[in-house]
Amino acid sequence: MKIEHIALYVNDLQKTRSFFMKYLGAKSNEGYHNLQTNFRSYFLSFDDGTRLEIMNKPEMLDSPKELARTGYAHIAFSVGSKEKVDALTIELKTDGYEVISGPRTTGDGYYESCIVAIEGNQIEITV
Repeated sequence: MKIEHIALYVNDLQKTRSFFMKYLGAKSNEGYHNLQTNFRSYFLSFDDGTRLEIMNKPEMLDSPKELARTGYAHIAFSVGSKEKVDALTIELKTDGYEVISGPRTTGDGYYESCIVAIEGNQIEITV
């Protein structure tokens, strides 16, 4: 058993697609557009085969996303080393993204940082 892909609804598909491609090395398909429903999506693929589907339907409700909430909390990306966690965290902060924790070693032994990246959604960067 494996997770086939994770899906994320967003308001700005192109900005989200660019974020994952620029900072996390995603490769994107050409996209999909259903003309009847105006649903659009891209599948983003990462080096280890993991896929993320980013989707948009213009009429969707976009509720505020509190940091402490139920539901999915974040997507974690392993970048391979503490130095890469540090470097990517600095790059994201310099580019205007909010770093909400780290880089640090957590109580359960992870070296990580967490940023608010895509429309209030959290991305964790770890070794």
